[in-house]
Amino acid sequence: MAESRSWFCETLWDGSSTMHNVCITADDLGAISAVVPNTAARPGDTVLRGIVMPGFANAHSHAFHRALRGRTQGHGGDFWSWRDHMYSVAAVLDPELYQRLAAAVYREMLLCGYTSVGEFNYLHHDPAGVAYASPAMEEAILNAATESGIRLTLLDTCYLRGGFDSELTPNQLRFSDGSVEKWAARVELLRQQQSSSSKIGVAAHSIRALDASEIAEIALIAEEWNCVRHVHASEIVDEVHAAVDHVGRTPIELLADTGFLADNATIVHGTHPMGHDIDLVGWAGATVCVCRTTERDLGDGVTPAHSYVEAGAHLSIGSDSHAVIDPFEETRAIELDQRPMVNKRGLHDPAQLMHDATLNGLRSLGWASDGLVVGSPADFIAVDVDNHRVGGQRDLASVAFAAVASDVHHVVVGGENRVSNRQLVGGLNGPVDVGSDIASVIAEIWKRVG
Repeated sequence: MAESRSWFCETLWDGSSTMHNVCITADDLGAISAVVPNTAARPGDTVLRGIVMPGFANAHSHAFHRALRGRTQGHGGDFWSWRDHMYSVAAVLDPELYQRLAAAVYREMLLCGYTSVGEFNYLHHDPAGVAYASPAMEEAILNAATESGIRLTLLDTCYLRGGFDSELTPNQLRFSDGSVEKWAARVELLRQQQSSSSKIGVAAHSIRALDASEIAEIALIAEEWNCVRHVHASEIVDEVHAAVDHVGRTPIELLADTGFLADNATIVHGTHPMGHDIDLVGWAGATVCVCRTTERDLGDGVTPAHSYVEAGAHLSIGSDSHAVIDPFEETRAIELDQRPMVNKRGLHDPAQLMHDATLNGLRSLGWASDGLVVGSPADFIAVDVDNHRVGGQRDLASVAFAAVASDVHHVVVGGENRVSNRQLVGGLNGPVDVGSDIASVIAEIWKRVG
């Protein structure tokens, strides 16, 4: 019989309903084996106070952008000027340093309540664009996820040109495999390394970096491999206007025309839809990944999330550039940032927002979960509500709109305790001080940048 682990939850939101005094157990495969409400704690149970809920899914991450936090705020500018700073960091990363950084960022995510992450990776080769002997940069990400204990979908990204009708710049050479065929061959090697806690999905970087025929090829490959597909689209106004000028269509129209839009596709940002873009995403049943803290940080605009939902699309969240890692802030900002745009409150039900940020995010990353029910992954967090922010309220709305990342006090991924009493449980190499770990690796990055 499979070995079990058990937790007693004062209050449990399983993704659809709230229960009290619940015992939840997990088997040795990391799945939930029992959920028993209205019971008492038993000897050996880990007692979890506050509200226990599914872990947050970070559906869009660029781990190496974490090195930029706080270092571009005094420079002003826009997305494009920020991107120049990003390139300087990308240029100095090798597989060893990349793994250190990604592992540190994933540990920070765990502490904040994310139990899964979609890593949208386009750092494939060395800085000169020469391929490593193996997919070393991707293996660094896989190793970082294993080392930290987070659930991972590696979204291997195809990136072939520098912009509409322009060649790759020297800063972009390491992003490109040269063709869709060579990209797919490298990803095939990675697909052999999938595990119970890591998947390989695919991504088209953007319609700036790929033409229509190449995006169509990627869509067909995603269908053949039966994996999720992600893409940056309509992130900034300039991109949308440039697309209309160069290809005669908006980014989302082009994605629809190439067959990329589907119910397992995720549009990252979708901030500036035009014409019938929103309907196209809704008709496909696709997901829009809203990355509010990054979109605010870069001054990109506000995604009309409610309109996408009304059209039939789904939502997920992502911390993207990691200007902030706080899933509660990311989630409520979907609602709060739209309110002054439309002069209306209550566009999104709190429970649906939390569902989007957790279970729907998992779905967008290719992980099947019906919530904290028997058979689903034992990925959950416990949130302290007995503090001055939440004030003891145990309803989901209070948690969604008042809790912060530091209120997460316990994190379980695949039935394994990853955070206990707000401290990381020892990983493969023992306990880690996340703050000093991040400081150390970022200091090394900027030393190399010079």
